[in-house]
Amino acid sequence: MAEKEQVAPIMDHPSSYEGNTSIHPQRNYQRKFINSCVCLLVFLLLLAIVIIVLIFTIFSVKEPIIRMNSVKVTKLELANNMSLIANVSVKNPNFASFRYSNTTTTLYYYGIMVGEAKGPSGRAKARHTISMNVTVELITKDMISSPNLSADLGSRLLNVTSFSRVPGQVKILKLFKKHVVVKMNCTMSFNITTQGIQEQDCKSKVKL
Repeated sequence: MAEKEQVAPIMDHPSSYEGNTSIHPQRNYQRKFINSCVCLLVFLLLLAIVIIVLIFTIFSVKEPIIRMNSVKVTKLELANNMSLIANVSVKNPNFASFRYSNTTTTLYYYGIMVGEAKGPSGRAKARHTISMNVTVELITKDMISSPNLSADLGSRLLNVTSFSRVPGQVKILKLFKKHVVVKMNCTMSFNITTQGIQEQDCKSKVKL
């Protein structure tokens, strides 16, 4: 009998293609990770830009503007007393409300304090202007003792200076609070005949 031919067994060798199949998922994972990091960095950059814009626009606290619109003499009796009603307005240029309290107005006659008044508390809405009336009772005995009174009476003008202080706070999104103090100095000339302001010069200062 013829001898049977011996057939060598075929050994399974991994192909180069099969060997690369374990590398592709790793590369895909790395690619996805890099893309995710880039997207996150872009998002954080855009968020930072938005926050910076908000800080310099909406979230920035602007100075409230205080003005003395008019002063009316309600009682003019130098022998007894003198009463004034000052109309003061507060303009809030912010995108948030401005709450104020303990408004104080003091009147001086040639450097001597002759009257003081407390104003009511209130709230100025965002980008709105409100006004309030403040009644001031003058101490006329201090005015009568001034050597400048006779000259003012002769010219029919009383030269008076006033100082107003309005403390408050600006509240943004009910989260951020910024304390603000508005101060204003005014130099006024009251016409004794018409009982009104003839001249007025006001300068304000805001402390944030």
